[in-house]
Amino acid sequence: MPARVLLDAAELDRTVRRLGAEIAADHPEGVLLVGVLKGAMIFLSDLARAVQTVPVEIDFMSISRFAPDSGRVKLLHDLQTDIGGRDVVVVEDIIDTGLTLGYLCTQLAAREPRRLSVCALLDRPTRRIVPHDIEYRGLTLSEDEFVLGYGLHTRDLYRNLPFVVAADRDEVLANPGVYVPELYHATD
Repeated sequence: MPARVLLDAAELDRTVRRLGAEIAADHPEGVLLVGVLKGAMIFLSDLARAVQTVPVEIDFMSISRFAPDSGRVKLLHDLQTDIGGRDVVVVEDIIDTGLTLGYLCTQLAAREPRRLSVCALLDRPTRRIVPHDIEYRGLTLSEDEFVLGYGLHTRDLYRNLPFVVAADRDEVLANPGVYVPELYHATD
């Protein structure tokens, strides 16, 4: 099954500019964007440039994946910035179950930011285990869409694509590079 484009480069640009304008309007004194590595890196870079009318600072966090049947993650890289009394927006590439986001927001809320909100390029609320408000949302996905590109990956492949595609999960898990010829030639 060929990959199906969900957001092409032009749609991504419009979506990121819309989200940037929403964030700027809600944070007139400036904002700290906190990217969740590695997936949000590309989205965060474009989003920071789209928040054009207010000061923007950037920092990053990285956590381990949830271990199967444990419900535990580990903080791998913490913020370098004190967020106390600041407006903070957590930037995620995709929010699925909400477990990672719930962990991050709990950790950040304990540091007493003035305001803590969430921006996600993609949201899959049908799989949500931990409910959470997503103040800034790019696109809502159905439950079965397996997505790649624009930071989203399988074994670090496809992150650098300038678009987001829905791909066959079983094919990608069996052969992570299965879409490389198709998708990388699509950028020519």
